[in-house]
Amino acid sequence: AEKNLILEEKITVLQQQNEELRARIEQNTVITRQLSEENANLQEYVEKEVEEKKRLSRTNEELLWKLQGGEAVSPVKSPPASSTAFYRCSSGNSSPAKARTVRR
Repeated sequence: AEKNLILEEKITVLQQQNEELRARIEQNTVITRQLSEENANLQEYVEKEVEEKKRLSRTNEELLWKLQGGEAVSPVKSPPASSTAFYRCSSGNSSPAKARTVRR
């Protein structure tokens, strides 16, 4: 009978520990979901920033090319150049392979 009481106490302690662990698992699951969502949002933000950086880099290279080529640029009259036209026109260090990056 005494041994049964000791075993019942151990069972009670183990059941309490089990409940605590289940609560921690549930809490960790919630945190994991939140972190996954935040990570996805940050990945989207980084991708947008990368695209903006590429666009600004292309614009910068185009302006440098125009400047080096002695082309007169009128801010009012010059139409925005497409990236395709820019790649066809660019020469020197700037190559389409360097300007484009591979998406994951």
